[in-house]
Amino acid sequence: MIKFLRDLFFADFWLKLFSLALAVLIWLTVSFAVEKEIKVRTFSKLPVSVMSTAEDVRHLRVRPSEVEVTVQGEGSLVRGLRPSDIRAMVDVTGIEASHALKKRIDVSIMAGISLIRVEPPEVEIIFPAWK
Repeated sequence: MIKFLRDLFFADFWLKLFSLALAVLIWLTVSFAVEKEIKVRTFSKLPVSVMSTAEDVRHLRVRPSEVEVTVQGEGSLVRGLRPSDIRAMVDVTGIEASHALKKRIDVSIMAGISLIRVEPPEVEIIFPAWK
């Protein structure tokens, strides 16, 4: 019985040690590859903010008021991303009243995350009716 156990562990010891080291190396490579994978995620119904100067007292609206944003990045970053980390804005500083004005949506997100698309890419600016 002792000879069997001794042979089980020590027969071809270097070959068994090499196999163990190779298995650990493969496991580490796969685990790092899974962690570094690129992930794509879509956020729906994100509100569009209107950015204007402090002196501008008009209450501008945008149509549509919500957008869908698709981002990509490292798996762990994208998994931890919350809708509140993404800001969709329209800059209307210096714009006077106009009819059927459309502006492109600017999206700000954290470093390491790339913007893939915004749907719709632009919104219509609706000026209040002055009486």
